Amino acid sequence: MKVGITGGIGSGKSTICNIFKLLGVPVFEADVVAKQLLDSDSQIKSGLIHLFGEGIYMDNGSVNRKKLANIIFNDNIQLEKMNKMVHPVVREKFNDWVDKQNHKYIIHEAAILFESGFYKMMDFNILVSAEKRQRIERVKKRDAVSEAQVLERMNRQWTDEEKRKLASIEIINDNKRLIIPEIIEIDKKLKKYGKIW
Repeated sequence: MKVGITGGIGSGKSTICNIFKLLGVPVFEADVVAKQLLDSDSQIKSGLIHLFGEGIYMDNGSVNRKKLANIIFNDNIQLEKMNKMVHPVVREKFNDWVDKQNHKYIIHEAAILFESGFYKMMDFNILVSAEKRQRIERVKKRDAVSEAQVLERMNRQWTDEEKRKLASIEIINDNKRLIIPEIIEIDKKLKKYGKIW
């Protein structure tokens, strides 16, 4: 069984995934894999150079993340072009990875699970959410960025309202509720019944 986990920036989806990992659940981190591919996949590298010029890669062969972020976060067309190059390779890597797993279920974690259409490959999809103010403060602290920069990133993602329409369930990660018992309960249901509800 495949379970997708997503959430807006600062929602704490990585924290939720880490708890699943502690329960022995294999987690595929799509965003981490995508970042690695920018540095390692020759087809993607040549595609990025074609799109953005030689200067998109540094002398050591790794992508200039700051330069790339400045381009794609200010130009949705360029972002879309890059995603069209990267997403099929991530999907391929995910399918190869799934074939090697032997757990009752696996987790696919991705920031843009719904936006990319990856959610259609999942049996269930979990949305991790938190209040906007809380998310802003988390990201400011984590990434040492300004509130304006956080809001800019948030505005490029789907809202929780949009994501809720496609999610099987929602975990509210607001530091008020106990999320560990909730995750243990989800884990038990998936292992015993093969479904979340």
